[in-house]
Amino acid sequence: MTQVDPTARVARGAELGEGVVIGPWCQVGPEVKLADGCVLDSMVLIEGCTEVGPRARFHHGAVVGTAPQDLKYSGARSSVRIGAGTVFREYATLNRATHEGESTEVGADCLIMAYAHVAHNCILGDRVILANSVNLAGHIEVGDWAIIGGVTPVHQFCKIGVHAIIGGGSRVPVDVPPYVKAAGNPLRVFGLNSIGLERRGFTAEARAELAKLYRIFFRSNLLVGEALDKIRREIPPLPEVEMFVRFIEASERGLARPGKRG
Repeated sequence: MTQVDPTARVARGAELGEGVVIGPWCQVGPEVKLADGCVLDSMVLIEGCTEVGPRARFHHGAVVGTAPQDLKYSGARSSVRIGAGTVFREYATLNRATHEGESTEVGADCLIMAYAHVAHNCILGDRVILANSVNLAGHIEVGDWAIIGGVTPVHQFCKIGVHAIIGGGSRVPVDVPPYVKAAGNPLRVFGLNSIGLERRGFTAEARAELAKLYRIFFRSNLLVGEALDKIRREIPPLPEVEMFVRFIEASERGLARPGKRG
C-alpha cells in the first residue's frame, strides 16, 4: 500500500508504484516515476524527468533531478535514471543532464553517502559506492563495483574503471584503470584491488593474470602502446584482461600512474 504523508507534495502526473512511502515534507515533481517499494524519508526533493527503480531509498534532505549546475543549460528536456535498490543518504544531490535527450544515470544497488554530489551527465554502474562528500563533476563515468573514498573530487570527463578503489581525501584529475587501488594528490596507483577482487569471486586464474598485467603495464617502463602489445602477446585474452585493455585504449584524459609502492 502506498503511503504519502499529509505534509508531502506529490504533483499531479507523478507515478507511484506499489508500496511507495513518501515521508514528511517531501516534494515529488509531475514527471517523476517511483517504482514499487521506493522510500522517501523526509524533506526529499525529486523533480525533473526522473525514473527510479524498485526499492530505492532517499534519506532526509536528498535532492535528485534538479537542473544541472552548467552554464550551457538552457531548459532542455533531459532526464535521470536510477536503478533498483540504490540508496541516497542525507543531503546527497544529483542533477539531470544538460542537453535535450541526455541523461544522468546511476545503476542498481549503489550507495551514495551523505553530502555526495553527482553532476550532470554522469554515468555510474551497479554497486558503486561514493563515500561522504565525494564530488563528481559533469560527464564522469564510474564502472561497476568501484568505490570512491570520502572528500574526493573527480574532474569532469574522467573515467573510473570497474572494481577500482580510490582512497579518501584524494584528487582525481585523470582516468583510473579497472581493478586498481589509487590514492593521493597527486593521484597514484598502489597495486591491484586484490582483496576486493577475491571477495567478489574472481577466480585465482583471473587474479594471477591481472597481477601479471599490472606488472607489465605499471612496472615495465614501457610506453603505453608497447605495454599493451606485450599484454596481448603474453597474457590469455580473459574477459578481465580485455576490459582493462579496452579501457586504456579509450582513455582521453591520461591515466593515474604508479606510486613508489604500487
